[in-house]
Amino acid sequence: MSNREQAKKGIMICGHGSRDKDAEREFGLVAKGLKARYPDLPVEYGFLEFSAPNIHMGLNSLVDQGVEEIYAVPGMLFAATHAKNDIPSVLTTYEEKHPGLKITYGRELGLQDDMIDAFQARIYESLGLDPENPPENLYDTMLVVVGRGTSDTSANAEAAKLTRIVNENMGFGWADTVYSGVTYPSVGVGLEKLMKLGFKRIVVAPYFLFTGRLIKRIQGYVDKVAQENQAIEFIQTPYLNDHPRVIDAFQNRVEEIMQGELQTGEESLMNSFKRRLAAGEVDVHHHHAEFVDPQDDTQGLSESDAKHFTSVIQSADHGHSSVLNPNGHSHGHDHSHGHPHGHSHSHDHSHSHDHSHGHSHGVYKHIGHPMGPRTMIGEGICCCFMGQFTDEILEEEKGKIDGDCTKTAFAHR
Repeated sequence: MSNREQAKKGIMICGHGSRDKDAEREFGLVAKGLKARYPDLPVEYGFLEFSAPNIHMGLNSLVDQGVEEIYAVPGMLFAATHAKNDIPSVLTTYEEKHPGLKITYGRELGLQDDMIDAFQARIYESLGLDPENPPENLYDTMLVVVGRGTSDTSANAEAAKLTRIVNENMGFGWADTVYSGVTYPSVGVGLEKLMKLGFKRIVVAPYFLFTGRLIKRIQGYVDKVAQENQAIEFIQTPYLNDHPRVIDAFQNRVEEIMQGELQTGEESLMNSFKRRLAAGEVDVHHHHAEFVDPQDDTQGLSESDAKHFTSVIQSADHGHSSVLNPNGHSHGHDHSHGHPHGHSHSHDHSHSHDHSHGHSHGVYKHIGHPMGPRTMIGEGICCCFMGQFTDEILEEEKGKIDGDCTKTAFAHR
């Protein structure tokens, strides 16, 4: 038996992290569920940011337990920026600093049958139906799937694909996809458009693993729309959480690594990352789990950013030619550049970068879509959400910006 075969193995689940402590706790439940499947292997988990333990801590724990070979899997539904770039970067850096340690990185959860089954089970349960004995169809009901919504086109497309699969499996009268992140259509305006189809029962099903600010915002929007349209029955499906089939899906990804199945077929996430890194195509921020991504409104503002946010309001209210971006740096409208935010600026995290390079945290090209995130301004969202918008959009929407911004947003209720 080779030394590698004798090496002690361990499992690492890599999550994004959230300022919401409930989300942090629920992620731990998944690790607990996976640990039950592998009682003889150490199982740890960690986050890119905000939550403890971070990924480094989880890896340290495995190494401290004598683990020499780590099976790392992303706790992500789809392969967007974090699964493609940020987690591989952290793992690669850690492996380089620990000679003799081998880390193999698995695939995102994706649209496995187990994930689809878990999602459908949650939907049936919310309808008061037995997932094991479902009705032949649900033609009198409309399904609205809520995806995360990212600046990654393929990840958004996967959410739409999921909607179609579930619709055909379950037989809804109609189904469509809305998004809670930076893309379009957003939840509120999407529901308003879809209600015109005339269905009297609408199921709103968020395709999310855990709770968090986005889930709470989605629930706030649905409650608001339901209150204004009481002739329609709105049913809110719980998010996936640690459904047994979700644990099955995580186990499948670990088994792929164990069986060496990542070496066949399509390029692995890690190989893709290393290829793009070598080509200079990757700009990564999550090395020390402290970067605040201005595109990700689940994170909230830093303390210094919060102090500056009122300047956005004041500038917009008074029609000033310069608006202070909520990320804590001011710039006027009179400068010229060919790409939104195409200027270099430095964050408080002692690294600077240029948004003109089109890297993963650049401004989403459809951020100004009339049915996109701008529709949420003034609708009970967090002040921290404003950081994703260009100055031009803030200026155009200044009439909707809530100058107080102290009332409790949907996401914090």
